[in-house]
Amino acid sequence: MAKKEQQQIHRSGFDFLAKLGKNNNRDWFNNHKDQYLQELKLVEDFADALLHKLSGHDLIETASGKKSIYRIYRDTRFSNDKTPYKTHWSGSFKRATQQRRGGYYFHIEEGNSFVAGGFFGPVPEDLKLVRDDIAFDASPLRKILANKTFVSYFTSLRGEQLKTAPKGFPNDHEAIDLLRYKQFLLVRNFTDEQVLSPTFLEEADKTFRAMRPFFDYMSGVLTTNANGE
Repeated sequence: MAKKEQQQIHRSGFDFLAKLGKNNNRDWFNNHKDQYLQELKLVEDFADALLHKLSGHDLIETASGKKSIYRIYRDTRFSNDKTPYKTHWSGSFKRATQQRRGGYYFHIEEGNSFVAGGFFGPVPEDLKLVRDDIAFDASPLRKILANKTFVSYFTSLRGEQLKTAPKGFPNDHEAIDLLRYKQFLLVRNFTDEQVLSPTFLEEADKTFRAMRPFFDYMSGVLTTNANGE
């Protein structure tokens, strides 16, 4: 039996996006729609394979690789940039059930590819829960962020931060560096060579796996009530 070919990102996908970047208009795109659909299918196949691997160690709500892919059409209503199309491929996978918080994301763009996950825009109620837990005892989170595996994949926690202490917390709090976060993101960047390698699928999945201790901590904080239940 022939060995099944490993799904991967293809050079042709970068090439198409480069051409689109130089001809970012509807006429060019419509004239090259067949090529777009061909490249999109390759990315969907990669996303399917990544979802299959991810589902082996987490419960995922996203039904298919195809459904994970974001549309290439830009929302230009509130942007000064009126070019109609994105020049990257991207997709996300949603964790299933209310007990599993956090989400997975991948972004494929020549010179700017990365695999990420976390909490991009937590609602105020969730943000308050996380900050209260950090203020009470930041050591569980610090232990996760200092873990050798975490550091080797993500270096540090990322995300937008307040310039001062959040309301209700003193500026001199010992965990003020963590309390200022408005987003909680884990990001691992990849070179073009790494993205085009047959091993990228495995590395992307390993990156998702490395997020689990952080996700488990955050899920516990966000799904436990005041009585610890």
